[in-house]
Amino acid sequence: MIDRVFRDSYNIIPASLAVLLHVLILGSMIAVYDLARPTPFTPLAVQATLVTEFPEVAPPPVVEPEPVVEELEPEPVVEEPEPEPVVEEPEPEPDNSEELRRQAEEEKRRLDALLEKERLEKIRRQEEAERKKKEKEEAERKKREEEEKERKRIEAEKQREEDIRRQREENERLRREMEAELRQDEIDAESERLAAVDSGQLAVYQAMIQQRIYRNWKVPASAQDDLLCSVRVRQARGGDVLGVSFVRCNGDEAVKRSIEAAIKRSSPLPDPPEPNLFDPNILLNLTKQQ
Repeated sequence: MIDRVFRDSYNIIPASLAVLLHVLILGSMIAVYDLARPTPFTPLAVQATLVTEFPEVAPPPVVEPEPVVEELEPEPVVEEPEPEPVVEEPEPEPDNSEELRRQAEEEKRRLDALLEKERLEKIRRQEEAERKKKEKEEAERKKREEEEKERKRIEAEKQREEDIRRQREENERLRREMEAELRQDEIDAESERLAAVDSGQLAVYQAMIQQRIYRNWKVPASAQDDLLCSVRVRQARGGDVLGVSFVRCNGDEAVKRSIEAAIKRSSPLPDPPEPNLFDPNILLNLTKQQ
């Protein structure tokens, strides 16, 4: 406040000096104008007598001009400077520095809070954008994985079907080859067997088996004289008996049990004279008369 009063005082002094200078200039101009203005001429009164005769006229007396009194330049009037206005000191303003400080702090806190809010919002937007970006990348990655998995599955399915087709073709080829070989073997074996039958070797082989069974058969008393049982004996290579079944038999159960026991006691059965005469399911006809 005091600085403002001093500033106002400094502004009044130059203004006063300027007014005084203008007054002096105006006074000088008035004085010069008065000196330059001509002095008014005052005519002199002359007395004359009219005569009819003209005497010798004496020359008029020389009138000396009045001396011109040079007016002295008036001394400039120095006006006393106007007294400086009395500046009343304003009443001291109340000290509101604390209020201003408080308002400044509140404004600072408000701005800081606003900046912090903007900063957090920016971070949130960045995190949200990053999250969406990662989710998009993850979704695209999973999509690519699913597509790749599906592609591989389809390829594997096609390959499996192709392998199955090839395996089936190979199995069919092998089956045909085996069937052809078996048929050929069977044909060959049957041809040999028939040749052996024709030569009487098959009858000799069957008689050898029957003789062994008869030696091990204890014929029960219930067996009738016209007993006839057709028995199929299942055997392995080497003559081991694997099973016995009756095709037809006119004997009772005791007879059947005795025949089955005799066949099992005869195991292993004799080998055929020729390998091609072996029959895994040989059919034998047994009677009471041995």
